[in-house]
Amino acid sequence: MSMSRRASTDTTAAAEQLRYAREIIGLESRALENVARRLDGQFCRAIEALFACRGSVITSGMGKAGLVAQKIAATLASTGTRSHYLHPAEAVHGDLGRIRADDVVLLFSQSGETEEVVRILPSLGEFGVFLIGVTARRGSTLGRAADVTIELGPLQEACTLGLAPSTSTTAMLALGDALALVTSRLRDFSREDFARFHPAGSLGRQLSKVEQFMRPPAECRVAPQWRSVREVFVEQGRAGRRTGAIMLVDKAGKLAGLFTDSDLARLFEHKRDTALDRPIREVMIHGPATVPQGSMMFDAVAIMAERKISELPVIDRRGRPCGMIDITDVVALFPEARVGESPSISHPGRQQADSEDPVVARFPTAKQASRRKGASRGARPRDCA
Repeated sequence: MSMSRRASTDTTAAAEQLRYAREIIGLESRALENVARRLDGQFCRAIEALFACRGSVITSGMGKAGLVAQKIAATLASTGTRSHYLHPAEAVHGDLGRIRADDVVLLFSQSGETEEVVRILPSLGEFGVFLIGVTARRGSTLGRAADVTIELGPLQEACTLGLAPSTSTTAMLALGDALALVTSRLRDFSREDFARFHPAGSLGRQLSKVEQFMRPPAECRVAPQWRSVREVFVEQGRAGRRTGAIMLVDKAGKLAGLFTDSDLARLFEHKRDTALDRPIREVMIHGPATVPQGSMMFDAVAIMAERKISELPVIDRRGRPCGMIDITDVVALFPEARVGESPSISHPGRQQADSEDPVVARFPTAKQASRRKGASRGARPRDCA
């Protein structure tokens, strides 16, 4: 076969693969829309049972449905609802002893006739547990036995043979997530609650407290705002590792401003040497962005990313500095941070972005001042989008 013909064949094969993949995803997405439209009062009754459950939610299912059940058990547990998975085949060999009368059983079976699932139904009835069945037909054995049946309706498997569980397991997974997350919302499950259950990994870092990552006071530079720039830098010298900003406080010890090493460099760049012997409050950043003590790192990193700043002071309830989040400490720990995340906490002000020149803004040259004055008189207002 010639190279050109082989390339043409390969292109045709790739196009066919993509067409089939899109067909599968489209089929499953349409099935999910149908399942969503079918939801009715049975779903609400299931939510009531999950929310009122005083024991554990026991999820179960066989084969691929069992894998879905395991995932839903994990989702329920991580979002505020105590939950465990029970293998139906193991259940009839002693594991039924895990179930108590105040539990709720959430049972998944597409056909509602799976042998291992049907076999445990009489025992569940004897225990008096509340049974939620997720199945295609309300008239199936599982559907009839359940206290609440959430009917998936007719589903076409995406497999070419129409046999391999695909569309059905996607529908079960989405429905299980809906049950778990609606219940979680009813519980007013907060990010603080979520943090308690996710202390490790990327989520754990984002939901940890700022105290775990901030520079402690002994490693921070703090000075009175009435001292001169020169005095502050001489007195706040630190050997070794240090933050790139000095936190400036008023007479009550509250944070009043911030002055960075970059601000100092700009004074020299723009020949503002006389400012070195002036009170640092005249050139500091007033009302800098801050984060309260006890806040989550997610919020702190979001503020730093959005404002494009390298240092973020941590303050206590009285507004006094108690630490500093430095970008060099968190950049390796939070590689997934993205600009534009919306912080969920308020802050009194913001540092200016690195693209601006805060020292020039405070000490413009005569030429810059003249340009600004002319712009303010003759500039045309920008249209609002």
